[in-house]
Amino acid sequence: MMPLAAMAASPFELLALSPPGWGGTLLLGLANTMVIAVGAYALGLAIGIMGAFGKLYGGPITRDLLAVYTTIVRAVPELVLILILFYAVPGLINEILIGLGHERIVLPPLITGIAVLGVVQGAYSTEVLRGAIQAVPHGQIEAARAMGMTPMLTARRITLPLMTSNAIPGLANLWLNATKDTALLAVIGFSELTKATYQAAATTKAFFTFYLAAMALYLAISLLSTVLFGRIEKWARRGQRVMSR
Repeated sequence: MMPLAAMAASPFELLALSPPGWGGTLLLGLANTMVIAVGAYALGLAIGIMGAFGKLYGGPITRDLLAVYTTIVRAVPELVLILILFYAVPGLINEILIGLGHERIVLPPLITGIAVLGVVQGAYSTEVLRGAIQAVPHGQIEAARAMGMTPMLTARRITLPLMTSNAIPGLANLWLNATKDTALLAVIGFSELTKATYQAAATTKAFFTFYLAAMALYLAISLLSTVLFGRIEKWARRGQRVMSR
């Protein structure tokens, strides 16, 4: 049965920051969500940059390994990947360590969550950045080579600035996916926004109130992110000619 206190409490009382309200718990879950999303996105972006250049300019073995990585990650549901990377991989590492005479290690949940989502983000970032690099006009790269620029200098002055404007829309979508994918970590017990919302709703039985509040928080993140990435894209495209219809 629903607790009498919860039945009598208004939505504003339930969402109050201090007990018996659960607003503070939701905000703490939101903070954990943002920490994981930012960490996973940054890790995925770093993997994506290396993966994109490796796919385009690496040797045959490098390209094949990266192709296997991106294909598997994009083909397997993210929830399954999270369960594999969170449970199976650390278990395998511990078995190897024990076999070598070492002690079992316990990975911090926060670092593990960031690493798991970062690996997933990296596969998608690789393809987004690879497409952005391929969209850079080849004539400008040839012109840089004709002027005697080294490959690193060409990448820094020509490829990276031009690919950035092409990649921003795709990277913006990946960021929004990262903020939502943090909800999948609730299945492994990490207290992010979705998990905190479930705990509050299960305790008070005010499911509509708390899930509506969680939806509003996720929507606020999406709207603010859309505005921010819109400004970043505008900055990245400064000086470029806009094609008229």
